[in-house]
Amino acid sequence: MFKKENGITLVALVVTIIILLILAGVTLSIALQDGGLINMSKDAVQDYKDSELVEKTELQNMTDQLNALIQELKS
Repeated sequence: MFKKENGITLVALVVTIIILLILAGVTLSIALQDGGLINMSKDAVQDYKDSELVEKTELQNMTDQLNALIQELKS
């Protein structure tokens, strides 16, 4: 009768391409919108730098207090 051919059809290929385009669009919208991943990562970097500065300041204050206490105990 009819010879069965193996492989993908043009319809399957078009459907696959459409699905990939939809996924790419969704991914780009998630990454680039106002509350997207890129902006969230930029905010996280700034928060990290702020926290690092606060921690360094507190550590320096504690070091100064300990040095003052040591000098007080030595005298």
